[in-house]
Amino acid sequence: MDNRRLDSIDAFRGFAILGMMVGNFIAGVNWIPSWLKHAPDIGYTIADLGAPAFIFAIGLTYGISTRRRLEKDGKWNMTKHFVVRYFAILGMGALFSAGQILMQVDNVTINWGVMQAIGVAGLVTLTVIRLPYQLRFLIGLVLLSVYQFMLNRYWLANVLASPHGGLYGSMAWASMLILATVIADLYFLENRGYRNLVIASTLAILVAFTLSVLWFPISKNRVSASYVLLSLGLSGFIFTLFDLVTERFNLQLHTLVICGRNPLILYLLHLFLLAFLTLPDVPGWYQSASPWLVLIQGIALLSAIVGMASLLDRKRIYLSI
Repeated sequence: MDNRRLDSIDAFRGFAILGMMVGNFIAGVNWIPSWLKHAPDIGYTIADLGAPAFIFAIGLTYGISTRRRLEKDGKWNMTKHFVVRYFAILGMGALFSAGQILMQVDNVTINWGVMQAIGVAGLVTLTVIRLPYQLRFLIGLVLLSVYQFMLNRYWLANVLASPHGGLYGSMAWASMLILATVIADLYFLENRGYRNLVIASTLAILVAFTLSVLWFPISKNRVSASYVLLSLGLSGFIFTLFDLVTERFNLQLHTLVICGRNPLILYLLHLFLLAFLTLPDVPGWYQSASPWLVLIQGIALLSAIVGMASLLDRKRIYLSI
């Protein structure tokens, strides 16, 4: 994998992580239109693509990372590395969720954040990542099908009661990551990358719309099969654009690239910064803030994030997911 292709993945990852941060920031602002926020249940908005795009970015490099570590450190050390990584992500997410519950943020009593979803998805995917992509494809589809069946029959109330679908929804996020690694393998095949990527993305979108019309509505809160497949397809097309821009047109997306090299640190930083914005119970400060104040807060938040990304890049400190 050449440097330009690596830059395209970093830029896409940076786009995804910054999109998630902006989505979290505007979620509680009253005057922001609903189509820029997560759909309350059935439906799909631009905000609903944030976490799936990041999952897709993880899938692009998951197989490459495991193979490199396997060659360098052996099977046991490779496995231990990824188990520790994803349990750490799960644990950090649990700590932040516990803090939100203790601080009574949004009056939630159950909180299962995106970091927990990523942690469980990463651990499940680790068990199949060394299998041929054809077998991984079947496993991903079976896992998603079983989840959708259980959702329809038994789990719907519990899934809707928990952000990101809770522990049950992690099955769907895991299937999304497994299928993303399959698309990644198709993309990295010599001389057929773009064609395979576009074909796979198109098929995912077509199947998603077919499922949504005939059986299962598109819903992030339910992490429905149609939502998983639609998000994979859209992520694939967006990544194709990033890859064309960086590889074919040789454009430098430096800010996105440096943000994509340190997504975990930047995401944790944005959670701390959001606490300073959202927790103070001051009228007109956040929820009912005027547009000019929200703009200033947003610029300050992004400036702090990009500034930290630049500092870490200069010091060559990288902690990816």
